[in-house]
Amino acid sequence: IVEKDRFQTLGDLRKQWTESGVETSRATVYRRVQEMGYRCRIPQVKPLLNQKQRQKRLTWATEKQHWTVAQWSKREMPKCLKSSVKYPQSVMVWGAMSAAVNAASYQEILEHFMLPSAEKLYGDEDFIFQHDLAPAHSAKTTGKWFTDHGITVLNWPANSPDLNPIENLWDIVKRKLRDARPNTLDELKAAIKASWASITPQQCHRLIASMPRRIEAVISAKGFPTKY
Repeated sequence: IVEKDRFQTLGDLRKQWTESGVETSRATVYRRVQEMGYRCRIPQVKPLLNQKQRQKRLTWATEKQHWTVAQWSKREMPKCLKSSVKYPQSVMVWGAMSAAVNAASYQEILEHFMLPSAEKLYGDEDFIFQHDLAPAHSAKTTGKWFTDHGITVLNWPANSPDLNPIENLWDIVKRKLRDARPNTLDELKAAIKASWASITPQQCHRLIASMPRRIEAVISAKGFPTKY
């Protein structure tokens, strides 16, 4: 059974054994599996990549292989994200986060939130903006908006969260929200702001500094998903 499906849980194995007439406990199943040389592991969840996507990731990583940490530091990395929590109320967030939106509303977010943020961060200096391939991001009208505003957009391979260090920041925010357990909408908003504000510049610098290693990992994996 184990060799046929490596994703079976101990509970799944026990159920199948019980159905076949073998009464046993979960602990016994665990011991038998250990004796057979298997170890219980939680599988890492990675995006399913087809050959074309893997090749694009490999090409992208090869092109960016010699980018320095200083170059990656000039990259603005917002991402659309709908915050979901196990409470009766929910809230949409922008902090380089936003709700799932169409192209028109995404451009409004860029206009009213991203531009002031970029001006505060970079002033008159040039920067490169990065977003993923969500429909609102890849729409022709959105591309025209960036062209009209003179903003360079980083080309981005599909299904590549491991190349985007801001994903690690979202994970920090979500973990802190689970600990905060807000009960009202105002508490939820306050918890989100507090968790985001708790992220230190040092954490951001470490994530940006990881980009060369992420690039090398994609190249070594020939475009397949990496540990990041």
